[in-house]
Amino acid sequence: MRTHMSFATKDLDASVAFYRTLLGVEPAKQYKDYALFLIDDPGLELALSRDADASVAGGAHYGIAVDSADFVRNMIRRLSQAGLPVDTELDETCCYAVQDKVWATDPDGRRWETYHVVAEANERDGSTETCCTSGATNCC
Repeated sequence: MRTHMSFATKDLDASVAFYRTLLGVEPAKQYKDYALFLIDDPGLELALSRDADASVAGGAHYGIAVDSADFVRNMIRRLSQAGLPVDTELDETCCYAVQDKVWATDPDGRRWETYHVVAEANERDGSTETCCTSGATNCC
């Protein structure tokens, strides 16, 4: 089973470069107006279509839950080495969990978090100003 997501993008080449870095794989298909990423773990099928009028809804974000803090640190390194701006939140309480996470934004403005839950917590956030400092309005 795979989750399918399809995003319109103004700049297909820039989006392919971003998702190649974020997902760590090459697209399975790539044409001048379309690209398809197929990932087995996690099961994801991500389609990108060129659309000059593409827009992103405010407040939404996407996430990749991972099994280790090392994965998050490696993602920080990979995104940074690719020249992508990142926001990091290490050992912060958010959404009733202590988490390590890194945020990156695709060329159209979609916010992506890669995160690892370190421990469960009895509070939602350390404070409402520190949870998801990425700028997302609905972090959890």
